[in-house]
Amino acid sequence: MSETAKIELGGNVYEFPVIEGTENEKAIDISNLRAATGYVTLDTGYKNTGATTSAITFLDGEEGILKYRGYPIEELAEKATFIEVAYLLIYGNLPTQLQLDTFRSNITKHTLVHEDMKQFFEAYPAKAHPMGVLSSMVCSLSTFYPESLDPNRSPEAKDLTILRLLAKLPTLAAWAYKNSMRHPFMYPKNEFDYCKNFLYMMFAMPTEEFKVDPVVVDALNKLLILHADHEQNCSTSTVRIVGSSQANLYASISAGISALWGPLHGGANQEVIEMLEKIHADGGDVDKWVLKAKDKEDPFRLMGFGHRVYKNFDPRAKIIKKACDDILEKLGVNDPLLAIAKRLEQVALEDEYFKSRNLYPNVDFYSGIIYKAIGIPTEMFTVMFAIGRLPGWIAQWKEMTENKEPIGRPRQIYTGEVLRHYDSIENRK
Repeated sequence: MSETAKIELGGNVYEFPVIEGTENEKAIDISNLRAATGYVTLDTGYKNTGATTSAITFLDGEEGILKYRGYPIEELAEKATFIEVAYLLIYGNLPTQLQLDTFRSNITKHTLVHEDMKQFFEAYPAKAHPMGVLSSMVCSLSTFYPESLDPNRSPEAKDLTILRLLAKLPTLAAWAYKNSMRHPFMYPKNEFDYCKNFLYMMFAMPTEEFKVDPVVVDALNKLLILHADHEQNCSTSTVRIVGSSQANLYASISAGISALWGPLHGGANQEVIEMLEKIHADGGDVDKWVLKAKDKEDPFRLMGFGHRVYKNFDPRAKIIKKACDDILEKLGVNDPLLAIAKRLEQVALEDEYFKSRNLYPNVDFYSGIIYKAIGIPTEMFTVMFAIGRLPGWIAQWKEMTENKEPIGRPRQIYTGEVLRHYDSIENRK
């Protein structure tokens, strides 16, 4: 007999099925709770609510486990390319050599964006935040490809939209930066791989030969893989709920970018650098700021330590820590902020206060340091996160549409006025 959960309300007992995932996660299926009882559940922030079933990503925060389609993140970060992981997330399996070559070639064919879009960039002020620019530019792609608006398109037509978005997002992101600097746009060089091509469009200048250290390309590849998906977080849930209205992929991803923009989500690695700048401006006394972090009466908190989901060491942080060490050693960057960061890392790994509370450096801490070391401007950090997260967003949108999930419509508990009647303005107090 399958397991059930019982709820007693007003003397009546109601039974609801318990479902179990492939990793032994259990949930009470309350899909018909309101119809059966007239009640809804209240779960502010959806911390205890499963909004969907998904076969894409498994995350166990207590054990520090992250897997894409069953593959441990450690293996993928060590052995795969970002394009392989993108294919895995979107289509369910690692590609064969032929599938990978075709996928990579098809992406390469769509890296250019319409010349008319350059005028959009030029209309933004130089100080426009690149996330705002990126979100609007991605949404505007739907106006250049109106066929993407049809929710009943063929699978082949949907795949074309996916390829276009994977190909064009790095171009749009790099151009957002170039425009903020009032530098000339660099068109993609398709002989470069995905990561090197993005770095070329970001940092190359027309009159200079472009060179980039392979260590930098490898670190960027790892960072994008580590950010590629992370289950039903704020931005991913946004993509799914926008897509549930049958909004096109460009609009859904644009909404996800906007959700990621918030400092409580994708802006965390930017806050790491801003924290380091604050400590540096105060004289660089790390011990002083560590004591402030330990003081419950002090509002200061160390950014980039601990994680809302992971109750142990963030598995992604273990991977990117080595890449961070390699980058700093190879590039020999002499930056006082990075010296402060390394001192903070040492304290967090050795101090019993942080160890007992599982306040280990997380992926945001190390990614911020890496981006700083390779010259990515602070305001571009969240854009880098968006580039990495794109395959996961696409996979989640694709899964949701193929499963024909209903439009998202959360309930609420109303706490406002019960009944009021309209008074003429003369009688209002």
